[in-house]
Amino acid sequence: MLDLINELWYLPRELVSDGFDQALFRLAEEIPMQIHRFPSGEKCWTWRVPEKWTCREAFLETLDGRRLIDYTDHPLHIMSYSLPFEDVVTREELLKHLHVHTRLPDAIPFVFKYYERDWGLCCSQSLRDRLQESQYRVVIRTQFEPGELKVGEIVIPGQSPQTFMLVAHLCHPAMVNDDLTGVVVGLDVAKELLQRVKDGRKPYYTYRLLILPETIGSVAYLSHHEYLIPDMAGGLFLEMLGNDSPHALQHSFQSQSQVDKSLSAALISLDSRSYTGAYRSVINNDERQFNAPGVRVPMLSLSRVEAPDSHTRPYREYHSSEDTPAIVTADRLAESQAVVLGLIDAWEHNLYVVNRFKGEVFCSGYGIWIDYRTNPEGHRRMFDIMERCDGEHTIADIAAELNVSFQAVLEVVHLLEAKELVRLSRTPESTDPHR
Repeated sequence: MLDLINELWYLPRELVSDGFDQALFRLAEEIPMQIHRFPSGEKCWTWRVPEKWTCREAFLETLDGRRLIDYTDHPLHIMSYSLPFEDVVTREELLKHLHVHTRLPDAIPFVFKYYERDWGLCCSQSLRDRLQESQYRVVIRTQFEPGELKVGEIVIPGQSPQTFMLVAHLCHPAMVNDDLTGVVVGLDVAKELLQRVKDGRKPYYTYRLLILPETIGSVAYLSHHEYLIPDMAGGLFLEMLGNDSPHALQHSFQSQSQVDKSLSAALISLDSRSYTGAYRSVINNDERQFNAPGVRVPMLSLSRVEAPDSHTRPYREYHSSEDTPAIVTADRLAESQAVVLGLIDAWEHNLYVVNRFKGEVFCSGYGIWIDYRTNPEGHRRMFDIMERCDGEHTIADIAAELNVSFQAVLEVVHLLEAKELVRLSRTPESTDPHR
């Protein structure tokens, strides 16, 4: 994963661009991938695919030719999708179009105006503060032309057409944690799931990983694959997974869905520092397109976002030239990959628990008695779980009601299943004689 990051991170990966295509085609060498193409101007519900954008040259210099800002020094020096512009401008006019980072005085910010028409350059606050001359020369040679927005799709076939979506975006130039880390973690998860299929361990659900440009990529894919939406049972957006913050799980719009309950109940056992947040309270990204009206796929997001009281949230280097490979590690990427697989495993095992017993179980007779005098918590948990084995509760339902981890409930359910006291079902099967 880290090797891919080092290879691809500095490319100018704009929404529709040669840099994005180069990165996506390189990823397609790692794993079987279908690449969907959407031409500029294509209508995608209420959106349209933007033009291909290329920066040929961009710089700022004094009138005597002293170069102050140059696109060749860093891709972030140009505002993404800037209009072309060449002129001598006053200092006052220049400062209206010269963007700086609000928190990091020595960093170049990532600024974009995809759907607004304007020109702009970016630099550090420290450089901007040194600009005292009355006039400067601006040269921005950018090109807008018809192109193709591309979305990479990796499909891991399951036993059911019901699908779990994994999504990450590839479009931020010369940045790593946002969101090349989500891309490589998703890719590694997909490789593991495909290996399971090859080993004869086909998952129940079908899994689709989408690698796309932010927002418009999801809208383009969904608007052209509406027939797949009814089978989308849930999903997880992956982003910012290489830094040292705890994993944060953001709920979907449908916070009481089975996928929300499964993933949130499983997370605490996968990262003891983790936390969860309501929809749109942790970070906002392409999960919005899946949760939106007319789609309503319960998609959560997983990221490493600093705690809500942090003044550098989501993380210190966000949207800046300091978001480099130096702030991520192979160990953190591997931890995130393990968390994602753990969440998927919980989702796979989230079944309705159907009792094969009536009345309270004679635990001593089945060798599963837990002495309340030596282990009161275990004793209470065993009975709390058994009382909810009624064909109407999933494992996630039970975990949510009892405020315990998914894995803790699954352990007890497996014990009861081994004693033939319960069976598992993909659909509810009430055993209440009054129903």
